[in-house]
Amino acid sequence: MATLNNNYDKNSPIAFFDSGVGGLTVLNKVKALLPNESCIYYGDTLHMPYGEKSKEQLLEYSDNIFRFFELKNCKAVVMACNTTSSVIYETVKDKYNFKLFPIVQSVSEILAKLPVTRLGIFATRATITSNAYQNEIAKYNKNIKVFGQYCPDWVHIAEENSMETTKSRDIIKRDLDKMLANNPEKIVLGCTHYPFLLDVLSEYSSKDLFIDPAIPFALHIKNELEKADLLTDNNNFHDLFYVSSNPENFKTAAKMFYELSKVPELLVF
Repeated sequence: MATLNNNYDKNSPIAFFDSGVGGLTVLNKVKALLPNESCIYYGDTLHMPYGEKSKEQLLEYSDNIFRFFELKNCKAVVMACNTTSSVIYETVKDKYNFKLFPIVQSVSEILAKLPVTRLGIFATRATITSNAYQNEIAKYNKNIKVFGQYCPDWVHIAEENSMETTKSRDIIKRDLDKMLANNPEKIVLGCTHYPFLLDVLSEYSSKDLFIDPAIPFALHIKNELEKADLLTDNNNFHDLFYVSSNPENFKTAAKMFYELSKVPELLVF
């Protein structure tokens, strides 16, 4: 990963991006640890879900977003999206004038230290087919067998806040049962949308079985910024939210993990 340095303004914002509301799970955890940091969030709802997009499409979408973050003088950008972290991080990691924090690469070292030998990963098709979690975890621990499974309907269920419908619950339970057949000791919710479904998942299996990567990821971000002396030294923070479609829907769906004070601004590239 690119090295953090002191050429950034420590009072500049931290940016976050995802295909929708999912990345708010990471923003929520970071703000809990670093409440005085100014943050910018971009939800690319127009192109959601990212998990079904090609690498070329993801590079195009992310380039537009990253150029915007450069204009905003962001000191760091959090790739809260597992799909982009898995598919395009290696291509873009040294291309922009800020530090990139990719969720998959950042948390895999932590996951590799778990006292387990069988680890399940729920994620999007793109993340699973990239084998990113498997490859990154294997760098640190080759004794963990990783079972990857994509859940094509889960992002839409989270975005539509429809997890309590009979249809959605049946889908969630079907996918969980398929994973449980592998006898995993822990299951990683490897898409930032998936923690929105945790209450339903925990009705069918122990809540302790599931890992939300946003928690160790947020701590990693805090530690890296602290080591680089890039934590803000004032409390005059401001948070900005942008989406590429349906701002009202975004604000409604966001309530589960982050209460927006106003409707996000519509920004299409």
